[in-house]
Amino acid sequence: MEPTAETRKIIHLDMDAFYASVEQRDQPELRGRPVAVGGARARGVVAAASYEARRFGVRSAMPAATALRKCPELVFVKPRFEVYKEVSRQIRAIFAEYTPLIEPLSLDEAYLDVTENLKGLPLASEVARHIRAEILRQTQLTASAGISYNKFLAKLASDYRKPNGQFVIRPEQGLAFVEKLRVGEFHGIGPATAARLNQLGIFSGLDLRQQSETFLRQHFGKAGGYYYLIARAQDPRPVRPDRVRKSIGSETTFEHDLTSYDDLWARLLPCLTATWEQAQRLGLRGRTLTLKIKYADFQQITRSRTLFAPLPHRDQAERLAQELLRAQLPLPRGVRLLGLTLSNLESQEDLVGQQLGLAL
Repeated sequence: MEPTAETRKIIHLDMDAFYASVEQRDQPELRGRPVAVGGARARGVVAAASYEARRFGVRSAMPAATALRKCPELVFVKPRFEVYKEVSRQIRAIFAEYTPLIEPLSLDEAYLDVTENLKGLPLASEVARHIRAEILRQTQLTASAGISYNKFLAKLASDYRKPNGQFVIRPEQGLAFVEKLRVGEFHGIGPATAARLNQLGIFSGLDLRQQSETFLRQHFGKAGGYYYLIARAQDPRPVRPDRVRKSIGSETTFEHDLTSYDDLWARLLPCLTATWEQAQRLGLRGRTLTLKIKYADFQQITRSRTLFAPLPHRDQAERLAQELLRAQLPLPRGVRLLGLTLSNLESQEDLVGQQLGLAL
């Protein structure tokens, strides 16, 4: 029988400081030291931080200069994404020994539905322990796990025993667990939304649960329906092993602010190349191209163009990117970061099917 939202057993597996842990594993001299994966140059950004670095307040997406002020002993290591991808494939293979229902979220985390697991283990917490032990044995890396009856709670739970631990939220505990949380701690509610909720007098999960769905949709649109459910510890979303990526993108931060179109296009072109090649590897095409610009004062804008059909050729994507960039001239100030994202993605198989359907 198909498991219901109330009877599912969901695990959220999250590798501990993944990139930094891989570097410490492969370079013993880094073990026990504060490590940041990323660029140490003036405009560098921290991609990942070891737990030793996090104790100083170093976090991912933090400018390198800020990270070094917080932790002068910080060691920067250049990222090795091919290595991380290979380790991620190794970890996914371990997941597949326990369940075919795997929804990857990134290289270092995934949801697993183990309502019925391939090993016949009776408890989801036991499955999580077995998986974490196997990851440690095969990769010498640790993982943390959150276990619950839905994805929302499993995601929250995985942070509670980090690093190298696991935490269970049972069905009878869900409501009490959620009502004590600050809304800013909810997965899916960012700082800006948390501030808007606070302005409405909503500070906790309990406050959120006291609002009607109509009220929440009025203020937050479609997301209001999601907030209404999670405030009640409900999340009907199944684990989707065929989950399609929402976007593919690439961005770059400059050593010095750029002001001319020629300089900007010369730096945006590699982003386009990286994005297009990744889409090709994944067999995807996109209808929306988005330009991201971060100015010298850290103000950020995005400009998008959505087409009726997916971009079929790279040269068309290139022309569209040029149009988006030219439309921002003259620049109000220097630019420190540029990026491109391809979204509204469709697989090659879907496109072929649509073309066949039109031909019949």
